Amino acid sequence: MSTERELASGLLGGASVRLVRAVDGLRDDEWSAPSRLPGWTRAHVVAHLALNAEGIARALRSLTADGAEDHPRTMYDSDEKRDSDIAELATAVPGEIRDRFMAGTTILDEAVGSVPEDEWETRIERTPGGRAIRADAFPGMRLRELEIHHVDLDTGYTPSDWSVRFAIHLLDAMSKRFHPPQRFEVRPLDVNRVWNFGPDGDGDHAPVVTGPAADLGWWLTGRPPPDTLHCSRGELPSIEGW
Repeated sequence: MSTERELASGLLGGASVRLVRAVDGLRDDEWSAPSRLPGWTRAHVVAHLALNAEGIARALRSLTADGAEDHPRTMYDSDEKRDSDIAELATAVPGEIRDRFMAGTTILDEAVGSVPEDEWETRIERTPGGRAIRADAFPGMRLRELEIHHVDLDTGYTPSDWSVRFAIHLLDAMSKRFHPPQRFEVRPLDVNRVWNFGPDGDGDHAPVVTGPAADLGWWLTGRPPPDTLHCSRGELPSIEGW
């Protein structure tokens, strides 16, 4: 089992339970309230998480002998179909969105448990002809979706509620995903590690961004930076949206 999959396996259950409780606690009139994501209500966030679970489950089921012929070997048919499905589900009554989210959580757990050990190295395309993702990265991907979008749901859960283990996992993931044109370093105040972003070069002259690991991870996803972050050059480097 890969280190990332071990970490995700240890944290995914708790993240799912916390988010299920938050979603189950929403009153019907709270679903249409804005989330922290521009243009998205809470209904959009939960709809996205429901369809994300279904997409990952669909991809992983294609790795099993029983599912290989029945399930397309991609998460989504296309980005356009994914976006339209989210928009459509977000207009449903809250009970329907909630049920779809709960069911998606269950079928994803079953799909993860059914993957043969020798198939975890297999790469699966996100969309036909699109980015290929190694199967053992999907549990970590789902973990990030749950924890980050739980904050986006704006029900009182914040990055400060993340465990240090998840914050480190997120920083590791963002260091692989985000490649800015200018080099800078990230040095959490509560973790004895340094993450480098941007081209290789002389680290002695690169800006250094400091703050709590969780807040740094949140900022690196393209969210508004908390006031706990500081840069040695004054202004924080620009971060692309996630």
